[in-house]
Amino acid sequence: MRATTSCSRALTSDAKIDYFGQAGRIRGRLLYVVAVPDKLRLDVVSPFGATISTLTSDGHDFSLFDLRQKQFLHGPANACNLGKFTHVPMPPAALVQLLRGEAPVLVHAPTAASIAWESGEYVVRIQSTRDATEEIHLQPLSQDYALPYAAQRVRVTEVRVLQQGIELYRAELVGHHPAKMSGPRLDPDSLDAPTPPSGPSCQAEVPGRLRLQVPDGDQDVILENVDVSHNPPLASKVFEQSPPGGVDVRYSPCAN
Repeated sequence: MRATTSCSRALTSDAKIDYFGQAGRIRGRLLYVVAVPDKLRLDVVSPFGATISTLTSDGHDFSLFDLRQKQFLHGPANACNLGKFTHVPMPPAALVQLLRGEAPVLVHAPTAASIAWESGEYVVRIQSTRDATEEIHLQPLSQDYALPYAAQRVRVTEVRVLQQGIELYRAELVGHHPAKMSGPRLDPDSLDAPTPPSGPSCQAEVPGRLRLQVPDGDQDVILENVDVSHNPPLASKVFEQSPPGGVDVRYSPCAN
């Protein structure tokens, strides 16, 4: 699984997002940039092209700007704070991995994992700490079925994480396709040298659609990639933001 996506150090996409939950149904456009292991930027854009909400995480600090509420939240980058935006309780590193087509793996002892072949795919089951369990579904690429299992490339099709028997979230990944490689960013005034891509040449598959569900809270988020690229050039502060003037700035100590 990790070898299949190893060339992808970062990912960017112009995507569609569809949310179902307590607030009803919300649909919109999402621009995102993520980089391993846990950096991300998510911008929600209105039909008129204005950015109405931005979430950033540099792996340590979290910030969330909401234009409609005129509010800026900041605090630790963790599952609780990320959930204020995504409505799904997962840490930034887990969302980065899922967007890249890789499953986050719970910490576990080597003897606390098993793998089985079920209905045309591998199913990995993990018993982690804190009474948590995980199930990962891996489907070999059709052209790799005849290869030894260690040489097969695989697609992650489903991830389930439970704690004390309660499902925290379920991720479904479908419509896998190779993503293009980003080129360098050029200075339109030709004053600065081109900014190179953030990783090596890569055409690894990414999921065309990622669905995140929280059954206990009746939350459902569907993200559909429209134009996705590997290893985009990264600006120095793309995963940071400062509060604009005239907004209510609050610290969110949210704990996992």
